[in-house]
Amino acid sequence: MKNKKFFSAEHKKYLRKTRLNRLLISLGRWSVLLFIIGLWELSAQLALIDPYITSSPSRVAKTIIAWAKDGSLWLHSWTTLYETLIAFAISIGLGSLLAILLYLFTPVRKIFEPYLVVLNSLPKIALGPLLIVWVGAGTKAIVLMGILICIIITTMSMLQSFVAIPQEKILLLKTLGANRFQVLFKLILPHAIPDFISVLKINVGMAWVGTIMGEYLVSQAGLGYLINYGGLVFNLDTVMSGIVVLCILASLMYFSVATLEHYIHKKRNL
Repeated sequence: MKNKKFFSAEHKKYLRKTRLNRLLISLGRWSVLLFIIGLWELSAQLALIDPYITSSPSRVAKTIIAWAKDGSLWLHSWTTLYETLIAFAISIGLGSLLAILLYLFTPVRKIFEPYLVVLNSLPKIALGPLLIVWVGAGTKAIVLMGILICIIITTMSMLQSFVAIPQEKILLLKTLGANRFQVLFKLILPHAIPDFISVLKINVGMAWVGTIMGEYLVSQAGLGYLINYGGLVFNLDTVMSGIVVLCILASLMYFSVATLEHYIHKKRNL
């Protein structure tokens, strides 16, 4: 006989209210977006704004369709997405590893913490010319720019998460005979999962910022290249279209991380 779940009337009412709230929030988000797009288009059509300077949704749509037809949309979008994903993955992996090593070796952490703060406050765009000289003008420099922007944030955020774990829990495990690696894998890392997800969300935006900055400096393809080129020739349709495509890709990447967060949260609550 199959198990059946029975809910009280109050619980059913709560579930309905929760679903309704989610629906209203979703409708509100889409309404705001449609309102902005409609107001933008209407203002351009009524000549309240100059579409030559501000572009318009219809002009952006025509530009993106033209890019799709000649293949440039896929080339430039994939180039930027590829560089961003590489920078994102390397910075998350390497930054988390550095945080673990700094946590395990306290004297080393105390030595290098001031340097991490200084590196984090340094405008990474200032290192652009050096990156070009060191690794050449191309994808390597762009990816490295993205890594430099994300890795320090990852390291500092994860390290702070590790240090914030109550010492009582660590002492309890040590009292039970756990060594430092058992404490790490049984307590520290599981406890830091929510902070790790937060770091992923932050680095989604930072990785895109780093990649676009790198493409501004040196690139022959990519959305940053298109936006920069459009600005140089004063073609605001190109600039706005590149920004719209960039927003779409960044949103998809963010929602992928949000889906991962929902899956992990669901698994932990089972």
